[in-house]
Amino acid sequence: MWLPFHTVCLRGQAPCRRSVAAGFLRRSGLRDHANVSLFSLSAGLAAPTCKALLFRKHGDPSQVVQLEDVDLPTIGAKDVLVKMLAAPINPSDINMIQGTYAILPDLPAVGGNEGVAQIVEVGSQVKTLKTGDWVIPKDAGLGTWRTDAVLAEDDVISLPNDIPLLSAATLGVNPCTAFRMLSDFEDLKPGDSVIQNAANSGVGQAVIQIASARGINSINIIRDRPEFTQLSDRLKAMGATHVIKEESLRRPEMKELFKTCPKPKLALNGVGGKSATELLRHLQYGGSMVTYGGMAKQPVTVPVSALIFKDVKVRGFWVTQWKRDHSSDGRAFRAMLDELCHLIRQGKLTAPACSEVGLQAYSRALDAAMQPFTSAKQVLIM
Repeated sequence: MWLPFHTVCLRGQAPCRRSVAAGFLRRSGLRDHANVSLFSLSAGLAAPTCKALLFRKHGDPSQVVQLEDVDLPTIGAKDVLVKMLAAPINPSDINMIQGTYAILPDLPAVGGNEGVAQIVEVGSQVKTLKTGDWVIPKDAGLGTWRTDAVLAEDDVISLPNDIPLLSAATLGVNPCTAFRMLSDFEDLKPGDSVIQNAANSGVGQAVIQIASARGINSINIIRDRPEFTQLSDRLKAMGATHVIKEESLRRPEMKELFKTCPKPKLALNGVGGKSATELLRHLQYGGSMVTYGGMAKQPVTVPVSALIFKDVKVRGFWVTQWKRDHSSDGRAFRAMLDELCHLIRQGKLTAPACSEVGLQAYSRALDAAMQPFTSAKQVLIM
């Protein structure tokens, strides 16, 4: 099987970011062999093929994603052969397949941007990794929905293998997003408050747990639903200080809430539209609203009064860009992962509710991941 390079490009930006495949070719002295693909080089000591979920065009994931056999490249001196263990299906993965995400791979491409793998073999010049290590991608675009892969040493980062598998598989995106937003925009101290919508999302659950571990109050907004009470109880068991319905944001009970809980310095918006506007109304003077998602697919409207009389700051955050901004010095990423893993070991940070699905049952997992009010993250087990 011959596939073009799996290159992830920023829309409207040239030249494209170096891909794993292109990097492999340069290291192997095959830079000018434009017809050699990521998967078509002869195998070394590894099994010659792997199974991967490919999409050859953008569209409905249930229609365009197929499970196929692909050839594995040989292992270069600075490469590692990994066996994928588990990889979640995130909204960004779906958007990438649909063709609506900010970065898109050249087609055909392997789906999945997050997951955990175990190293099976290392190249002769690999210094930082060894056989048996668990690793996760440093950046988006590696294509994690596959059984095996040959990757550059510099494109993965190790994790301790004494944390739960599902925690490791879901660590690189949502908990990192939550960690950075709680750390980088306002100086939050124990007793301070944060308010967020999409509190039941993967990011929302991580925000609740990290905030709780830091002694920060969390005010968590979720849409009304038949099982609201059960969901509220589950979020409070994670450490949520308050769980309220969206329609309560304009009701008198908010004044009662703020008699016992300080107004938030930080608002986290994963929805957009009216929900974001309501978050702004409850910020402290000079507070920040950080937008990391837009599930409502509606623009954020900022009242003039919030800017003039409350001097709020309106910011955005994308963890992929943060990782790229810190790629030249991996110490910040390493320190963040170490702190998150410490919370996991203490039982203060758990994976979101997950449904484990075998790779062969990928169609069912994709369909479930696209349903509204999804209560469990679909995780492909290889």
